[in-house]
Amino acid sequence: MADLTTPTFESFQLPVMEQFYTVQGEGAHTGTPAYFIRTAGCDVGCVWCDVKESWHTEGYPELSVAALAESAKNSGAPIAVVTGGEPTMYPLKPLTSALRAAGLHTHIETSGAHPLTGDWHWVCFSPKKFKKPLPEVYESASELKVVVYNKSDFAWAEEHAARVKEDCLLFLQPEWGKAERVMPLITDYVKANPRWRISLQTHKYMNIP
Repeated sequence: MADLTTPTFESFQLPVMEQFYTVQGEGAHTGTPAYFIRTAGCDVGCVWCDVKESWHTEGYPELSVAALAESAKNSGAPIAVVTGGEPTMYPLKPLTSALRAAGLHTHIETSGAHPLTGDWHWVCFSPKKFKKPLPEVYESASELKVVVYNKSDFAWAEEHAARVKEDCLLFLQPEWGKAERVMPLITDYVKANPRWRISLQTHKYMNIP
């Protein structure tokens, strides 16, 4: 592993399942062009995860943060979104430094199950029941995005909303396979609790990555 105290940190490598230029489909930046970097490896294991192939690292390349930043910059995207898997399994300061040096805004999507490293313009915190988030992640959250799988998830969402900063945006998002059943519940809940917003996986409706 590279010595992060020296300029050679740009050679630091991360296991990457995929990287691609698309449009952000969820949360506060829905509809915004963004370059996605999906790290490989996850120890959270959501049963309804739609990218289970990201759980392991076998067979995926380890890429330098310099190469990742160059690809993101060359895409023309204004934002680089680091997602997973669970990206916080790895030290991310080298990656955010390279992305910022390339002129990109840095966004991360995390369950908060591991320490948050790196310098982020935006933190999408999406806690999961399968592995408890760390207390310090709440203070860093720019948006709280809770996936609603059943009716009991509303009370669970409120528990997390009580712990984030006052200016943190709050989103409820239907689990894709349960959307038809839970959307009426989410709609009614947001109408009764207007500080919450609805997030949809619009990229799936548009059939884009």
